[in-house]
Amino acid sequence: MTQRILCEVNNCTYWGDGNKCNADVIYVVSQTGDQAEDSGDTDCKTFEPEE
Repeated sequence: MTQRILCEVNNCTYWGDGNKCNADVIYVVSQTGDQAEDSGDTDCKTFEPEE
């Protein structure tokens, strides 16, 4: 399956041209337990700042 994952955090190690995420795996968690009401309740654990 082809995945198209977009990201606008351009200081992330996995950020690529065209706002494409180049990470092999994306790990997103809920900040409020097992469920989230909206995107503000989530956190991308895949993010790593560029050096």
